[in-house]
Amino acid sequence: MEVSGLIVQLLNGLAGTSSLFMVAAGLSLIFGVTRIINFAHGSLYMLGIYIAYSLTSWLGGTALGFWGGLLAAGLLVAVLGVLIEVFLLRRIYRAPELFQLLATFALVLIASDAAHWLWGPEDLLGMQAPGLEGAIPVLGRMFPTYNIFLMIIGPLVLLLLWWLLNRTRWGTFVRAATQDKEMLGALGVNQAWLFTSVFALGSFLAGLGGALELPNEPASLGLDMRIIGDAFAVVVVGGMGSITGAFLAALLITEMKAVCIWLGTVQLAGLQIEFSQLTMVVEFLIMALVLVFRPWGLLGREQAASRNSAPIEAPIRPAGRFLQVTACLTLLLLAGVPLLEDRFPYLMILTQDALIAVLFATSLHFIAGPAGMHTFGHAAYFGLGAYAAALLMQKAGLPLVATLFIAPLFAALGALVYGWFCVRLSGIYLAMLTLAFAQITWSVVFQWDSFTGGSNGLIGIWPPDWLNSPQAYYYFTLIIVAGSVLALRRLLFSPFGYAMRAGRDSVLRSDAIGINVKHTQWLAFVIAGLFAGLAGVLYVYSKGSVSPEELHISKSVDGLVMVLLGGVQSLLGPIVGAFSYTVLHDYVVGMTDYWKALFGLVILVLVLLFPQGIAGFFAQLGRRFQARQAMTPKGQP
Repeated sequence: MEVSGLIVQLLNGLAGTSSLFMVAAGLSLIFGVTRIINFAHGSLYMLGIYIAYSLTSWLGGTALGFWGGLLAAGLLVAVLGVLIEVFLLRRIYRAPELFQLLATFALVLIASDAAHWLWGPEDLLGMQAPGLEGAIPVLGRMFPTYNIFLMIIGPLVLLLLWWLLNRTRWGTFVRAATQDKEMLGALGVNQAWLFTSVFALGSFLAGLGGALELPNEPASLGLDMRIIGDAFAVVVVGGMGSITGAFLAALLITEMKAVCIWLGTVQLAGLQIEFSQLTMVVEFLIMALVLVFRPWGLLGREQAASRNSAPIEAPIRPAGRFLQVTACLTLLLLAGVPLLEDRFPYLMILTQDALIAVLFATSLHFIAGPAGMHTFGHAAYFGLGAYAAALLMQKAGLPLVATLFIAPLFAALGALVYGWFCVRLSGIYLAMLTLAFAQITWSVVFQWDSFTGGSNGLIGIWPPDWLNSPQAYYYFTLIIVAGSVLALRRLLFSPFGYAMRAGRDSVLRSDAIGINVKHTQWLAFVIAGLFAGLAGVLYVYSKGSVSPEELHISKSVDGLVMVLLGGVQSLLGPIVGAFSYTVLHDYVVGMTDYWKALFGLVILVLVLLFPQGIAGFFAQLGRRFQARQAMTPKGQP
């Protein structure tokens, strides 16, 4: 580990700061004004680098063609951002905030398959920047000339954004909207066009940030999900709405990654530490540390309470006779699924997968709905339960029944530790901290080859002989899931459940009547983690294997989609959403190679038609019908 190598790596970190800063600055602007968690922002970055590849290849290798192609790519992405805001997001500004996340997730699926269709599955390496193709010597090592340009462009963009936000009338409106957009509208400012202009600027920064990386990395289909995690980390670490904070956070994260690469493999007290592998998770380690000790970020400040105009949640009521009868009939239908195996051999497997998804989604809904704590890292507890069951069986030789009781306790322990930090935060900061802890857990499992199997996972985890037949394990899963869902529902109508919902609706009033809100939320975290871990145990025995993918952010997003698709304000929401998501996903995958785009379109249609979720929509129809019946005089139709 030579000092010259460290200096060159730090310079590379400075070069990588520019693109990451531009993406994060655009994301911060959009969230600050519109309060939308734009999950599709990474897709705009990915499309920026793809469009830049096509334009620079078409315009030729001249300086004008190359730099013009990069700038045009950013502008085209800005136009795409305007279309997204005008034709989609404007229609759902009044929907619950997390439901807007579902719409932007659908855009991620559509953009991914659109890029696949237009450019193919192979990575595309662009041309080098004319005049900046070479390298210069730095302490005996060669440093790319293009990276010097990137080191300059980041601070330049920061200065331009500072001038735009602090020295122009438009910037004054943007800063005012960040503080109180409703008051800004009351003063006569056209909020619609302000939102559109902010979305255009944010999209342009994302597209340009991607285009500028064309000489350094190939255009590939995985860039969207990779960059969005880094961008979220930068925004949160720097502080929501702080452009300067975003630059400092991007600089901190890229330099820490550079140091990890320089350190490589280090022997410390007989223990071999792979610092280079920490580059996959270093941004989440930094985010976790910052949120624990400085919840609003390095240069951020506490966000004003959102005045979201989404409908106020109706009180949760016990199940009526109709719902009880429907639940019993549904259980009877589910119990009859194995009888149809001869005619529909795949139906039992699909239904079993849906049942496990129901338990996972219901455990997530327990804290996201009644407790009001949004989490992006619920897959951590699902994966901890699955890995604990697999390891207890393989390493300790415990039978299934023992692992069924013990393994979920490991997930609950993880929730106990993570929840102690998480309940101190709220809103987007809480969601981001859960994401950080989940990604750290995923990284440990992914890299601990000798214990967890690393990226290969663990295989050969099958149920015992008395549950070895598909029918027996199906009924076993049905009983466990039905009992667990009923237990969670019972908890919501217990004194603890009322205290949890009271803390969600008003922390001050709950404290005034003697409810310890933080302890209640902490316990809710543990309960949700316990049942998510139980779902993981059922999963690992149903598939016979487990891999790090079960702890990845994509698994957490799947759970969120299930809850939001069914309706976060309805107790039936996670059940309806899990079944709908599982069936739709399985059906759409078999229809076309571009199933992601088709699935995303289906989700968008459901978002626009059912802004309260599928179960929430029908519950709303039921309440309207009851109200109309109550207003109708007796004896009249």
